[in-house]
Parts: sequence; C-alpha cells; structure tokens
Amino acid sequence: MTDESVQLTRRGEVATLTITSKKGSLGPAFWRAVPGVLADLNGARALVVRGQDLFSVGLDVKATAPVIGPALGNPAAFHLVVAEMHAAIEAFAALPIPVVAAVHGWCIGAGLELIAACDLRLCSADARFSLPEVRLGITADLGGLQRLPHLVGRGRAAHLALTGLPIDAATAERWGLVTEVMPTLDALFARAEELAAYLATLPSKALEGTKRTLQDGLSHTESLHAAVAWNAQHMTAEGLLSALKRDGSSEPRPTP
Repeated sequence: MTDESVQLTRRGEVATLTITSKKGSLGPAFWRAVPGVLADLNGARALVVRGQDLFSVGLDVKATAPVIGPALGNPAAFHLVVAEMHAAIEAFAALPIPVVAAVHGWCIGAGLELIAACDLRLCSADARFSLPEVRLGITADLGGLQRLPHLVGRGRAAHLALTGLPIDAATAERWGLVTEVMPTLDALFARAEELAAYLATLPSKALEGTKRTLQDGLSHTESLHAAVAWNAQHMTAEGLLSALKRDGSSEPRPTP
C-alpha cells in the first residue's frame, strides 16, 4: 500500500512502513494516511517504521501552517486540528503488535515524538535526535513530553525539551532512547528486520498483553491536552513563521 507520504510493504509476517515524503517531513497528508495504512496490516505480526532519505525532520510547518493558523487563539478549534496528529501517533502505540523504529539521519520534533510511541528503537551511527519546538515558540504536544521521561528519565527529557539541542546516536544509546546503534544504514535495516522477524515468532497475545501492561503506566492524556491548550492560547503564526525564517530550516543549529 502506497500513499504520497508513506509506503507499506510486507515480507512474511513483518510489515514495514516507510515515510516517503521529502526528508521525512510530516504534513497533513501523513497524519491523514497513517491510521488507514496501519489498519491495513493484514495479519502482520511485527512492524518496522523507517524513513527514506533520513528518518524525519519533523512537522512540515509550511504545509501545516494554513491548517493550524486559523485555529490559533481558539483552544477548541486547535484541539480539533491537533487531534488528527494525535490519532496518527496513537495509532502506532495502539497496535497490538510490536513496533520497531529504525532511525537514520535526523529524527526531529514530531519524528522523535513518533518513535517515542514505538516499542523498540534502533538507530544507525549517523542518527541525530532533537526536540526543538521551544525554538519555534511551541510546547511539544504530540506525546513526547509524556513518553520521553519514561524512556530516558525526567532530567534527560527536560534537557531535550528545554534546550532544543540535538544528541547523537551514542548519547541516545547511553540515555536509553535507543537500545542498539548499528554502524551503517544497511546494517540498521537488516537488524530491524531481524528483530521484527524474531518478535513475529513469539506468542501474539503475550506480546499484546506485555505492551498493554507497559502502557498502563503512561497516564498522559490530561498532560497532553494541557500542552495542546497552551499552544492554542500562546502560539502565534507570526512567531512560528519568524522562527522558521530565522532558522532557515527545521534542522537544529549546531550545539554551542
């Protein structure tokens, strides 16, 4: 199954979802497509999520601005807009099968929030991770602030979220954001397929029960809604576009 922003392929009992948009940018087409694509797994027993030229530079601000702009200052309208993004990320977390994220290159903002909703995270040595929303005058509101403390600890999650600065693959492994770092892109994808194929051999109900039990500790709905409400009230189109113009791109600036 192929969409303009995602592609779903299958090898045996392992499905692979590839983000196919340029630089893995996550725009309205991606958020709309994901729930339907994930509903079309047809009995796959494990899923690998990966990028194409890199994993993801995060939210496609230019494509999303016309949708978000009219809702700014109106919490109810803003919630409706962001609900589509929440539904897409929650669709990964809600799958009853294991989801393995294979990250190479940049994994930024919404891309990082997406992999936080996956069950296992691997990366290649060139991977870089960043949650730069504060630089754009935004509070991350797609689940990253709720999930990352459970993965890396509150202090390290705060470092990512408050500074907006990137970390490299070795740091991500040391912090526990990823569990394995592979030397090359080919090795990364081979390892992700191997791990997913192994998971597909395990009892499906035991895996689903384990996932559900782990997720029971993530009571993040109220906090997530609070972040969305904050952005609806305090985020401005002018500030967002100004920050985007100042940075020139969504890729983080070098660490000072």
